[in-house]
Amino acid sequence: MNIHIINIGDELLIGQVVNTNASTMARLLTQAGMAVTHIVTVADESRAIEDAVTTSLAAADAVILTGGLGPTKDDITKTVLCRLFNSHLVENEDALNNVRRIFAARGYELTPINRQQAWVPECCTVLRNDLGTAPAMWFETADGKVLVSLPGVPFEMEWLMRNRVLPRLADHFGTDCILTKNIIVQGIGESFLSDLIEPWELALPKSLGVAYLPVAGMVKLRITARGSRTAANDLKSAMVDAVASLRSIAGQYIVGEDVETLPELVAQAFVSRHLTLATAESCTGGTIASVLTALPGTSAYFRGGVVAYSNDVKQCALGVDAKTLAEHGAVSEPTVRQMAEGARLRLCTDYAVATSGVAGPDGGTPEKPVGTVWTAIATPQGSITKLLHFGDRRQQNIDRTVNQVLADLVRTIAAQQI
Repeated sequence: MNIHIINIGDELLIGQVVNTNASTMARLLTQAGMAVTHIVTVADESRAIEDAVTTSLAAADAVILTGGLGPTKDDITKTVLCRLFNSHLVENEDALNNVRRIFAARGYELTPINRQQAWVPECCTVLRNDLGTAPAMWFETADGKVLVSLPGVPFEMEWLMRNRVLPRLADHFGTDCILTKNIIVQGIGESFLSDLIEPWELALPKSLGVAYLPVAGMVKLRITARGSRTAANDLKSAMVDAVASLRSIAGQYIVGEDVETLPELVAQAFVSRHLTLATAESCTGGTIASVLTALPGTSAYFRGGVVAYSNDVKQCALGVDAKTLAEHGAVSEPTVRQMAEGARLRLCTDYAVATSGVAGPDGGTPEKPVGTVWTAIATPQGSITKLLHFGDRRQQNIDRTVNQVLADLVRTIAAQQI
């Protein structure tokens, strides 16, 4: 079974809105054992939608599209689907009752244009949208293929996928077994990693595949196992063996698994051990604190942070010695060590991390060129510092520093808590 995704919207094509629907849909379908083989974004234009749907229906078992179901004139998806399925719009009583329910709950008057949300192609099956006024629509072709049209509002789309579409697709087609394992690797470049694990990769059974997803000084390895439902236990066993073998080769670079990001790994490490954390940032400008607090539940372990961009703030807020700054400068091992230790002491935490460097593109010297970064981790057992050398691109330097600090923090926690 293969599925095509079509996302409709001019706002997606011009970059006004990030197309999060595509990634969410692909993830949910894959988790349900369904293979996504094509994703396309098209304009709010009749011919573009029609061509995309026709092409995808010819190639895929199922097509899922989002967008163009609103009550305004640029929402033309239902009209196009009527033409493709030789149908016409009718007012669906269940859909109308849902629109009435939502408008009554919000205290709004139901206008004629909003009533049009209940107009659907007569040949489709309506899937009620409990979170919005635009219903999902399920179409079946004579040869058993399926097209599902969903609203483009992300939270409505995701709810409909989970509660309406995925169960119905599973009943209609049945599903294969697809298992995935994410391995976060840090401290080795993608090409070097590929060379290191090439024998392992070549020896994998045909049911397993590997994808490399490099990002800012780290690599996410995604191992995918695919087979029939009856082979699920064999696939699980093959996955366990593959991960164990990978760790025997590249274990020193593996930070964690079964999560998408380093901040998730940090959260797991701290919450599971009931530890607390603070940050003291200079060259990263609060980015470490930002990526950590972007996750819900961060308050369980993160106490706070200081963005100490100037030397005065390093002294006043973190207790860095003026003599240290005068003798060694802001970008130095003694300074970053005192920053981390000051944050740990003043914010009363178990651990603290600190960064100080020359992010660029200017400000470097022959002794400390752009890309020079010092990091520190203050722990109950003492402080650990590291000197990093990156390139001359500012944002890349910041991103790589953040990922290095988070990976080192996870490794440090694991080593000290054994």
